[in-house]
This record gives sequence, C-alpha cells and structure tokens, in this order.
Amino acid sequence: MGYTNTRQCLDALEAKGDLVRIDKVVDANIEIGAIQRRVFQAKGPALLFTNVKGCRFPMAANIYGTKERMRFIFRDTIAMVERLMKLKLTPMEFLKRPWEYLGAPKTAWHTLPKKVSSGPIMENETVVSSLPQLISWPMDGGGYVTLPQVYSESPDMPGFAGSNLGMYRVQLTGNDFIPDEEVGLHYQIHRGIGHHHAQAIANGEPLKVNIFVGGAPSMALAAMMPLPEGMPELFFAGAMAGHRIPMVMREDGLPVPAEADFCICGSVLPDVEKPEGPFGDHLGYYSLAHDFPVLKVDKVYHRNDAVWPFTTVGRPPQEDTMFGDFVHELTADLVPAVFSGVHEVHAVDAAGVHPLLLAVGSERYVPYAKERQPQELLTNAMALLGNTQTSLSKYVLIAAREDMEPGGSCHDIPGFFRHLLERVDLTRDLHFITRTTIDTLDYSGISLNQGSKLVWAVAGSVKRKLSVEMPSGLDLPRGFRDPQIMAPGILVIKGPKHRRKRDQQDPAMERLGPILAKAKGIEGFPMVVVVDDAEFTAKNWDNFLWVTFTRSDPATDMYGVNGFTHAKHWGAETAVIIDARLKTYHAPPLEDDPEVEKRVDELGAPGGPLHGII
Repeated sequence: MGYTNTRQCLDALEAKGDLVRIDKVVDANIEIGAIQRRVFQAKGPALLFTNVKGCRFPMAANIYGTKERMRFIFRDTIAMVERLMKLKLTPMEFLKRPWEYLGAPKTAWHTLPKKVSSGPIMENETVVSSLPQLISWPMDGGGYVTLPQVYSESPDMPGFAGSNLGMYRVQLTGNDFIPDEEVGLHYQIHRGIGHHHAQAIANGEPLKVNIFVGGAPSMALAAMMPLPEGMPELFFAGAMAGHRIPMVMREDGLPVPAEADFCICGSVLPDVEKPEGPFGDHLGYYSLAHDFPVLKVDKVYHRNDAVWPFTTVGRPPQEDTMFGDFVHELTADLVPAVFSGVHEVHAVDAAGVHPLLLAVGSERYVPYAKERQPQELLTNAMALLGNTQTSLSKYVLIAAREDMEPGGSCHDIPGFFRHLLERVDLTRDLHFITRTTIDTLDYSGISLNQGSKLVWAVAGSVKRKLSVEMPSGLDLPRGFRDPQIMAPGILVIKGPKHRRKRDQQDPAMERLGPILAKAKGIEGFPMVVVVDDAEFTAKNWDNFLWVTFTRSDPATDMYGVNGFTHAKHWGAETAVIIDARLKTYHAPPLEDDPEVEKRVDELGAPGGPLHGII
C-alpha cells in the first residue's frame, strides 16, 4: 500500500538515505527556493527544512526530484496502474495474460473515495498569514503555494463524480488581497475548474473551493495528471495511493482529505477579480500581474504534525519536469487510443512544454501515390490541437512514421529535427492558425491567452542535404552578426535589439531574407533563427529550444528566404526565418539573486548540511 500522508513518505525517504534534514535557519523568502533548485540540479535528495525563519511549520522540498525517487514513492502501485492503462489500449491483453491483472478489481475499489467524519486535518485551525510564505524569485508578488491541490465540484452535479482536482497556483499574500481573508487563484485556460466556475457564474452563486497541501503523495500527482474529461482526478489518486482516499465530509462545505497537512476552505465570488502575480514560472520567465479570481477564505485547517511540501519552478528542467516524465511513462501507450493515427507525442520540456510539441503519425490516405505528402498528418495535427492539454501547443512538428528509420522517435530531438528539415517542403508544409488561444503563460502572442499556432507536417523522401558549413558570401545587413551553426541545417544569427510594438512585424527582419538569398549554400539551412545571443543559443539543444520556441509567435515572428503568400497560404522557397529575440512586450527572464546564491554555497561548504551534494 502507498503512503497515506507526507510524514510517512518523508520517513521512508530518510530511512532509505534519500532525505537530508536542514536544521540551520533558512528564509522562505527566495533562499529556500534557491536551495531546492540547486539540489535538484545536482540530482540530490529530498530536503526537510526544520527551522524556517518566522514560521513554525517545517517545509519539505525536492520530494519528487528524480525519476528514481518518483518510482520509489509509487513502487507499490505503479505496475498495476501501468497494466490498467495498457488494458484500456488493448483489451485482449487480459485474455492473453489474465494472471497479471488479478489485482485489477482491488485497484478499481481503491479509486472510490472513502467518506469519513473526521481526520488529522481537522485537528487545528490557523490563519493564512501563519502558513509558510514561499517567495521563489526576486520579483514574485507575494507568498505562494506551489504544490496546491485545488478541489472543486460541479455546481450542477455535486459529489466526487463531478469533482476536479488541479494544480493551479495560489497567491497567499501581497497585492490587494485582504490579509487572512483573501487569496489569489490563478487558473489558466483549458482547466477543469473553469467549467465549474462557468456553471457557478451562470447560476449566480459562489463556487466553493478547497485548497489542499500535502497528504498522500498520489494527490499531488493526480492534481497534475492530464486525465480525460469526466474522469475525476480524485479517483486516480486512490489508484496510485493503493488505498481509498479518506475524505472528511463537512456539513458547511466541500470535503477535505483526512490525511492532508493543510487545507484552505473558501468560495470564489462572482464578478470579483484582483491582480495576481508576478510569479517566476516554468517557462523560465515571470508571469506578470493580471486580474484573476479571488478566493474568500472561510477556514484554514492543519494537522498536528503538518509539513509544508513545496517546489519552485523556473527555466526547465526543474522538479516539475519529473512529474511530466512520470506522467508520460504512465500514459505513453494511450496516445494511439486517444489520437487515432498518432503513435508518439513529445511536449518538449526544454522548450517550456506547450510551446513545442513533436509527434509521429501515420500517413496512409493515398498509399498508392508515388510520393508521400502530408495529408493524414494534418488530420492528426488538428486532433492534437483539438483535445486534451496538447491543444495548448504552439508549434506542432509532426512526421510520418512510414518515413522514419527503425527506432526513430520524436524523443530523439536532434534526430527528429534532422529528419524534418531534410524532408520539409517549405512551400507546402507550413500551416498557420492565427488569432487563436495559446497558453496563458506564453507572452509571445498578441495578448494574454491569444496568439497563433503552426503545424509543420512532413512526409516523403529526402529533399535536401543539410549543411554544416557556413554559407559563403554571407553579407549580413546592419545590426545582424555572429552567425553560428547550431546543428545540420540550422543557422543562428544575432539580431539588433527588438523595438517594435506587439502584433507588428519588424522591417529589419523583412530585409534579412533577400540578403540571405544571395549567400551561396543557404539552401542547406532551411531553418534560420534570429536571437539576442547567438553563441548562447547555439551552445546546446536546451538553449536552442528554449530561446527559439518561447520567444516567438509563429504568425508574427516567421519570415522567409524567398517567402511568398498565395491564396492565403504562406510559404518559403529556400528557408524559414524565426525571430526569437526578446520582444519589448515579453515578460523578463528569471535571474537568481547573487547574494542568496552565496548563502546557498555556504550550505555546500565543508561542514555544511549539503556538503558533497552541491
């Protein structure tokens, strides 16, 4: 059976030698987050901070910081859950190996929450200002809950079956929030709580919401799980926990997990919004202050031995990367069942997840054609953009499985880009969707939640040889310099500082295409990227992916070498040019505080609690 609460999990990690206690006084204002990030980067242990400045509650971090630790935490249940996922994909598996599914009925029973009248979570009451006030980055607008489990129920269908459990960031202090009475609730587009909120607004009533912190580790995992519409995350939490999740049924509000460490209970009032943010987010930039719903706080509960689990996010990879990898392991086999004709998807963590989706699909529409071209792939791409969290993708790069070498995968990023760039017909294979929704955290678009998408679909034989030699006669226009070869077929160029307004193309970029067209050998570089720092961008794939896809909007920031528009279709005869410079309207990148970093260094010095780890 899995762990029922945070303390059980931490005790097991400590007994295994995979947890370090830090008894030295640390500050939840920037310092503790910097420690967590540094230990994560070192693939270090979980951390238990027992002496947090100005706070009586211990804080725990990096609990999910490695794949090995994730698999250890869920070691009792992961195998059966994976089998059940596979069973959904191929029901005949049960007939072939029935002995492997003997535990399935028990696992199904565990999905049902258990109603109880009381539990450890109800042992104490407190106020919001007494909770740990984690500030992860210097420009953050206040204290945040970074591993929240935000629970709501459908006003039109109350109960567990109509529930949603999501990880939406919660601002405890700062801005215009009334201390101890209000907290900020930031949820992005395409989130389950939005459906419940819409129903409450239509009914003219508040939406009751509970925010859980801690408890069974499976609750945090479930809150991040991209489950199909109508499948309650609370049910999945029970399956991963290996036991039914006990829920305290409250007469005056929503249920509360009996084993949670903390719970904030309240209601989202209709027509009340206040600025939330800034917040250093997982794309590697600040999410700026915007108006979001406000939770009016009714009660704050905590158990006697409460521990505050937290993480910090920033430019990937970070601890949330491990959640994404773990989720992918659980759900990879389900992709063909959800998206017919799609065999593999890869939401690229290094690019911030939603900005770039790589995929492999089938191209079978005209199998008798002499030359394969993208047709079914476009259907596949539209399905990806019309369902689940993949609908938030900005760039969708999809290739035909029939053309790939044995063992080829979209998780081999260098290999996939090479395959794509060798075969793409730039006059035909670029398909833009403009003035549409994009990820709330992506500031590359034309406004909050608004921007464009690009489907880049490739099928057929090799059309060009990619070059690794600098084009000759490359006489760049004023302001452009320092060309670098990032990879075969990819050229990176430093451009002048961006000075245009949002939703405007740059005349300087328009002048670059005709100049590049004159360079001998430019046809070997179908992808050109203009950036602020060419050396940094071309240094490695992580830098390239992060800069290129988080700092560009396909419709606004794509230009061409011999580009054209015909019958509302845009293409380029020689190469595409992506403007991936920081724009005047972009959110600023995250930067560490040098003074805080010095204090973190001291923890890793001889005699420090993290010596030998960082």
